[in-house]
Amino acid sequence: MARTPRHTPSAATSDRADRIVAVLDEAFAPLMEADPVAFRGKYRRMASDPHAFYRGTACLFYADVAADGGDAEGELRDDFCDERSGRIWIHGDLHVENFGTYLNSAGLLVFDVNDFDEAYLGRFTWDLQRFAASLALVGWQKALPEADVRRLVGRYLRSYLSQVDDYRRAEVDDFALHLDNTEGPVHDALVTARLRRRAELLDGLTRVEGGVRVFRDDTTVRALPQKERAAVLKAFEDYLDSIPQDKRFDRRLFYGVRDVVGKTGFGIGSAGLPAYNLLVEGYSQALDDDVVLSMKQANVPAVSRFVDTGSVQRHFRHEGHRTVMSQRALQAHTDPLLGHAVMDGTGYVVSELSPYEVDLDWSMLTEPDQILAVVDPLGRATAKIHCASDEDSDQDLVDFQVEDAVARSVEGRRRELGEWLTEFALRYADRVRQDHALFVNAFREGRIGVSST
Repeated sequence: MARTPRHTPSAATSDRADRIVAVLDEAFAPLMEADPVAFRGKYRRMASDPHAFYRGTACLFYADVAADGGDAEGELRDDFCDERSGRIWIHGDLHVENFGTYLNSAGLLVFDVNDFDEAYLGRFTWDLQRFAASLALVGWQKALPEADVRRLVGRYLRSYLSQVDDYRRAEVDDFALHLDNTEGPVHDALVTARLRRRAELLDGLTRVEGGVRVFRDDTTVRALPQKERAAVLKAFEDYLDSIPQDKRFDRRLFYGVRDVVGKTGFGIGSAGLPAYNLLVEGYSQALDDDVVLSMKQANVPAVSRFVDTGSVQRHFRHEGHRTVMSQRALQAHTDPLLGHAVMDGTGYVVSELSPYEVDLDWSMLTEPDQILAVVDPLGRATAKIHCASDEDSDQDLVDFQVEDAVARSVEGRRRELGEWLTEFALRYADRVRQDHALFVNAFREGRIGVSST
């Protein structure tokens, strides 16, 4: 039986496939070379569906919207930013799955944006675009009509701008989403976090040996040779000096290291990055008070490849310092154990593996009205990270009130901004679905940095 002839790709399709390959190779070449097995796993997860591909390709997103000024076709250009609103702290990888709970330094459970690995200075609209396209992709995967997707993007933006306005009116910039002012799936996530117990996390990761905890052996950890263990412990001492004085615990007890292991098995964004888990003595000598810290190599943020970094990069000693400084700027009352370290000249981020971190569960959100109720707090959370990163933060890269800068940029143009953002979200989501197919073919054919087998 004769085979059906394969479709011959157009020149435009071929050019786009070449662009995807080139951007990914430029962004990930050192990591692919260092750990091709991890990157094969990353690319297989990205191949699973368009949104997984989108999550792993912030570099391609910025190659399109930051380098070109528009979408993948160079259209829908962004002229909503001025000198100030175009240079604020942004999350850098804001998609629907980067929201969840955490226990802040004041002991309160908060629902907020999470995962600040890609944070940098850029246009406030880039965070809105990245989230809106993600929302449109999820809407497509849940088979929502286009009209509903338009309604969702519109609600997200209106909530964002409403919270910006609230910041301008408020005397105290201390807005937060917590147990007392949330409902629906966001409130459910906070309740789930409240029911978590530190002992349960510890029992899953450790065992008791000789009256103290040590890490369990499993396929995601590895024992360290003596030289590597010594290097990690030296970096840990560097980390302790990075904790702000007002957030340090009594070192006579806290921070004593009990065990160290190498760690693998992270998600799409962290594939190939060296990492370690450290078990330390916690708030008391009771075994249930022990704390597990993650020490993960920081990466170059995607957006930094497409903006002028001259006046920014000199503020950071290394990428670990940049990541921590970004999170402290974007997230009020950060984890008191958040810090950074250097090992072999490379920056690392150190943070607690907290039992109180619960991600928003999108699997049960199937109806437009359910999702509509969720995007409202997500829009407000986005405004919170932007408006918290101004002159009231302990950094001087943004020395003006962000809420005023954003409001001035969109004055008299809010409806226009909504139309532009919605059109971008729909068009770029469609572009991502096409890019996903091109990526899968390139990966299968061995054209994308690591072999698929």
